[in-house]
Amino acid sequence: MTGTPRGNTGPANGSANGSANGSTNGSASGPASGPASGPAARRSDASRSAILTAARERFAADGYERATIRAIAKDARIDPSMVMRYFGSKDGLFAAAVTLDLRLPDVSEVPHTEVGHALVSHFLDIWEANEELTAMLRVAVTNPAGRERLQDVFREQVVPVAARVCPDPEQVVTRAGLCAAQLMGLALTRYVVRLAPVVALAREEVLAWLGPTVQRYLTAPSP
Repeated sequence: MTGTPRGNTGPANGSANGSANGSTNGSASGPASGPASGPAARRSDASRSAILTAARERFAADGYERATIRAIAKDARIDPSMVMRYFGSKDGLFAAAVTLDLRLPDVSEVPHTEVGHALVSHFLDIWEANEELTAMLRVAVTNPAGRERLQDVFREQVVPVAARVCPDPEQVVTRAGLCAAQLMGLALTRYVVRLAPVVALAREEVLAWLGPTVQRYLTAPSP
C-alpha cells in the first residue's frame, strides 16, 4: 500500500518539476513569450495609431488650445491615461501627430519658368488630401509650439527649393518667405477661414492667379 504511492509520487514530482522548470526556464522564456508579446505589440501599435489619427482630426478641427486629451482619447475609444502613457503630454502628442513632410517636387527637373506653377499645384494637392497642414496652420496662429514647427518646415523644406532657382543667393530666404506668405495666405483663407470667394475658385483659377506670382518671387529680378 505504501510502496505504490511512493512509486507514483516519484514520476509525478519528476514530471511536475520537469514541466514546471521547462515551462518557466525554457519554453516560457523562449517560444512561449514570443506569441504573447506579438499580440501585445500589435495592440500597442493599434492604440498609438488610433490616438494619432484622432489627434490629427481634433487639432485640425479645434486647434491646439481647444483640443483636449480627454476628447482625443474619446475619439480614439481609449482611456486618457493611455494617451499620456504613450506621448507624455499634449505637446508630445502634437509633435508626434503633426509631422509634416511637404514632399516638395525636385525643381531641378522642372522647367525654370514653370517652378511657380509646379509649387502651387503641389501645395493644392497636399492641402486637399492632408488635414495635417490645416491643423498646423490653426495651431501656428495661437501656439508657440505650432509656430516653431511651421518655422522648421519653412527652413528645412521651403528654403532649399528657393535656393535651387533664386538668381541671387543673398535673397534666397527673403524670396522663400514671400512664397510661403503667398501659399500660407491661400491656405488660411481657403481651408481655415474658408473665405467664400477664395473657396469658390476652381483649381485652374488658383493656378492661373498664384502660379505667376510665386514664379516672380522666385526668379524675377530684384525690384
